This record gives sequence, structure tokens and C-alpha cells, in this order.
Amino acid sequence: FTFLMEYENFSFVEAVKFLADRAGIELPEMEYSKEAKEKADLKSTILEMNKLAAKYFYVQLKSERGSQAYSYLKNRELSDETITAFGLGFSNKYSDDLYKYLKSKGYSYEQMLQANLIQKSREKESCYDVFRNRVMVPILDVSGNVIAFGGRLLEDGKQPKYLNTSDTPAFRKSKNLFALNFAKDYCSDRMILCEGYMDVIALHGAGFSNAVATLGTAMTPDHARMMKRYTKSVVISYDADAAGQNAADKAFRLLGEVGLEARLLKVENAKDPDEFIKKFGKDAFRKLLDGSKPQFEFKFD
Repeated sequence: FTFLMEYENFSFVEAVKFLADRAGIELPEMEYSKEAKEKADLKSTILEMNKLAAKYFYVQLKSERGSQAYSYLKNRELSDETITAFGLGFSNKYSDDLYKYLKSKGYSYEQMLQANLIQKSREKESCYDVFRNRVMVPILDVSGNVIAFGGRLLEDGKQPKYLNTSDTPAFRKSKNLFALNFAKDYCSDRMILCEGYMDVIALHGAGFSNAVATLGTAMTPDHARMMKRYTKSVVISYDADAAGQNAADKAFRLLGEVGLEARLLKVENAKDPDEFIKKFGKDAFRKLLDGSKPQFEFKFD
């Protein structure tokens, strides 16, 4: 039980259920307070809705409506295998398509609000989908549940370029890392920490399956403790601008506090690792990782 709780970030009850399912043992019904049961039921409902939404977005990407989004992903040289592995999708321009779809599956307006899949409009009892005209990225926990979404805007406009699900009963930005569900099996010696999910997807597509990213928030002590469970060292791959360097300083501090070795990746002659790999190849990037520097050395340079 302790192994699963530490390795998979399970609660004790989740570890018990996981092992019982694997062994074919039927657990007795546990007694919960009314409040705890309602909270557990809501989380379960949100996970069900998110799974349906992820499938809906994936189908949209493969449709005529999603051709622009699909072209964007192919222009970033992502293979169909990578697109499928990450369940990438598309949310179209129409304001309430996902709402209508989930309503047809029996979910209520209030449940969708709590999942942060829709937002209230100014008109009474009217709403609109949170994600519109975006390349959609499902965010999974280490157990494979779809806990949230990220969306990359396809056209420049008033909306933010990147948008993530706000905190819900099933998701906390400060306690989750994007792509850890994939990276946990490949990062025992080294993990690559990126700024965004598109960087991570590109690295995974190039064969670097130990890459993760925080989700629209600065790194937190919870993130550092989570990394400590899965790896011995972290290579920080942040932008070289002032904001990126400030974020790297904070990451160095937090990783050091939990006893992780941290190094900083300096990408030369390219704006990010993705562009570097496309220009110079995977082997050159692997050498770049091996040549990453500890904080003092990087600052001294």
C-alpha cells in the first residue's frame, strides 16, 4: 500500500481499491459522511465528463472543422502516433457545442460549471464553452484519469494564447504535472522540466519521454515533492528571457529544498528545445542535456 501511495501518488483508499481490483476482490461498502460522499461523487462525475469531453475534442480534430488545428499540429512536425498518444483534439468556434453534447449524455448545467467546462454568460441560465477554437490537450493524472484540459488558441485575438482548466474538485494546478503519466516510467535518472505542454509533447515526439511541465502556474513545493518521488535529478528547460530565468531561480530553490539535483539547459541557436531538435537532431540535444549546468556554474558564466 505504501509503495503505491508513494509511486502513484494514491491516497490510502485509492491504493486499496487499485489492489482489490487487480486481485479480483470485492470490497465492502465503506461508510462515508454525507459531505465526503457528495465530494467523492462529484469528483467521479467530473472525471466521467472530462473523459467524454476528451473523446469529443479528439473526434472534432479528425473532422473537417478541425482541419486548421490538425494542420497546426502537423506543421509542428508531430506524428499521428504522438497526436493519438496524447489524445490531442480541437474545440470549435461555436460557443456551446460541448455543453449540448454533455447535456445529451445526461449531465447538468451545474455539474459542467463545477468541472470548469462551461462558464455562465450574462444572460440568465445561459452559458458558453470555456474552450473555443483551440487545439485541445487532455491533462491526465498518473492513474490515466482525464483531470483537466489545456487549450492553445489557433488565431490571435483578445483571448489568452494558452488556457488551462481552473482548479476543480478533480484537479489542482499546484499538485499536478503535465505528462507525468508518461514520464514516470522513463525519468528515474533524469527528468526534463519544460514551461508548457506543447514543448513537452514535441520532446516526447522526438523520443525524450522524461519531459514534464507545470500547468499554467509557477512551480510549487508540491511539484518539487512530486518530482522527488520519480527522479534523482531535474534539467530545467525554461525560456532565456528575464521571466524564464526568474522562474528557473525559483525552481532551483524548490528542487534543492527536497534534495534533488537541478541543472539548467542552455539552448543555443534556437528559441526552444523543439526548434533545436528540428535544426540539429536528437543526438545533439542529448549532448546538450548532458552538458546542462548546475546553478552556480550557470550564474557564473
